[in-house]
Amino acid sequence: MGLLKSNFMPNQYVQSVFEIDIQQLAETGVKGIITDLDNTLVGWDVAEPTEEIKRWFQSLQEADITVTIVSNNHEERVASFARALNVDYIFKARKPMGKSFKKAVHQMGLKPEEVVVIGDQMLTDVFGGNRNHLYTIMVVPIKSTDGMMTKCNRIIERRLLHHFKNRGYIKWEE
Repeated sequence: MGLLKSNFMPNQYVQSVFEIDIQQLAETGVKGIITDLDNTLVGWDVAEPTEEIKRWFQSLQEADITVTIVSNNHEERVASFARALNVDYIFKARKPMGKSFKKAVHQMGLKPEEVVVIGDQMLTDVFGGNRNHLYTIMVVPIKSTDGMMTKCNRIIERRLLHHFKNRGYIKWEE
C-alpha cells in the first residue's frame, strides 16, 4: 500500500496552475518546473497560450524559475506552444517513463530536488515525477473531455483518488 501511495499520490493538489504560490516555490529552492501542456496549461484543443498563461510564465521568469514543457503530444503541437512562451520542450515524452523527466532536469542544469512537476494526470505526470524523486503538483484538468487513452487513465485515477480519500491520505476536496 505504501508503494501505491508513494508512486501515485501528488505532493500537492490545486485547482489550476494559477493557485500555485510561485514565490513560495522560489523561497523553498525551486529553480525549475516541468509542466504538462494539454489540460494543465490550457485545454487540449487550445492551440496558443492564453494571456493569463503568458502572465503566469512571465511571473515564473521573474522568480528565476526555468520551465520545460514535457508532453506526450506530437512535435508540432508542443513546439508551437512552447515557442510562443520562449521555453524548452520535450514532445512525445512517453510519460510516465523516466527518460523525459531526467532529460528535462538535465537540460535545465538542475538537481532533482530543485524541480517541480505540474500536471493533470496521476498516471503520467504524478507517477513519472514521483518515480524520479521530483516534487509533484497535480491540477484539476481544464477540460472534462479527453482522448481515449486518457479516458482510460481517468477511470483508474478516480479509483486511486477514492482509495486515497478512504485511507485519509487526501486532505483536499475533489
